[in-house]
Amino acid sequence: MRMDDPPLKSIGDKIRQYRKEKRLTVEALASQCQLSAGLISQVERGLATPSLDSLWRITRVLDIPLIALFDAEDEERVTVLRADQQKRLVLPESNVTYRMLSPGKRDDKIEFLSIILEPGTWTNGTLLVHQGEECGVVVQGEITVMIGDREYLLREGDSIYFDSTLPHRFFNRGKKVAVGIWAMTPPSF
Repeated sequence: MRMDDPPLKSIGDKIRQYRKEKRLTVEALASQCQLSAGLISQVERGLATPSLDSLWRITRVLDIPLIALFDAEDEERVTVLRADQQKRLVLPESNVTYRMLSPGKRDDKIEFLSIILEPGTWTNGTLLVHQGEECGVVVQGEITVMIGDREYLLREGDSIYFDSTLPHRFFNRGKKVAVGIWAMTPPSF
């Protein structure tokens, strides 16, 4: 294997990228991998061909799968959804608009959306219950989150986190449109 082969040329760049994301120095990575800092530096600069054992040690410390170093298309891991590409969903009898901010692929591990509530509206009449966790922040107006028999009034900038198996629903009792940005795992829509 040669470092100038097109698919392998970027291994060093990817190792450097993942190392920096973990906020490790070359020396710290080398120490944890039980490799020399010189070897790590040469691999990152494309000057040395690492053995499979060395790559395995590096990926274990960086907590990434070995295949991540060989992925030719990093773009497949990145999705940009322009505003006009985001799906909108209005559930019957709720007058609440959900705007999907994440791609909604079958293997996604998290769902990201905005919840838009007109004044005096609420989510579906029944309390929602589903597997997972939710976290949201109010970016405009006020949203009341009912969880079980308790209500939590959230104003602009306030956030909430809860277990989605707890019965819940959302209200906008205010006089202006309320918008929340929500993340749910696993995806529910």
